[in-house]
Amino acid sequence: MKNKIKVFRAMHDLTQEALAQEMGVARQTILAIEKGKYDPSLDLAFKIARRFGVSVDEMFTCWEQ
Repeated sequence: MKNKIKVFRAMHDLTQEALAQEMGVARQTILAIEKGKYDPSLDLAFKIARRFGVSVDEMFTCWEQ
């Protein structure tokens, strides 16, 4: 699953560690999601999208564009 977490983190000057703490997960989880090696749960996907004020569709895509 492609995502724009890294882009939104950079726009908000937020580290993987800081985002992980806010989301209640390990930094490695954020890293794995960013690299497409791990798909977040729906709950976590919604939490991440809400954190950046965007829709889940805008943050995550399930197909190549």
